[in-house]
Amino acid sequence: MHYHLFQADYWYVPTGRSFVALVELRGGHSSSSFGTVETLEMGDDNEIGVYIPPGVAHGFFALTPVVMMYLVDQEFDASDELGVRFDDPTLAIPWPDGERIVSDRDRQNPALTEISEENLPA
Repeated sequence: MHYHLFQADYWYVPTGRSFVALVELRGGHSSSSFGTVETLEMGDDNEIGVYIPPGVAHGFFALTPVVMMYLVDQEFDASDELGVRFDDPTLAIPWPDGERIVSDRDRQNPALTEISEENLPA
């Protein structure tokens, strides 16, 4: 799962099906909604786009071969690439069964409780 402090994303799956998980990080550890998880499927039979504002962690699992359009509102800034473990038991994201492909960078993401306030949106 990754998130940004400044960049918004927009996802659309014109072909295939994808399971998407979103985690609320806005407001920091003191927010009553901090760590709230929402999941959805998008793509075939659910043709929706998903706007992901800064401060919402996001990840996906391809249920079938997919084409994903991934639009952003900022130029790439490596300092705005932050993350949280996709398998953090605190989040209990109900990922589908199947082979997971997780980047080396994402394997290093901290647990939700390990993220410092300065790495969270206000």
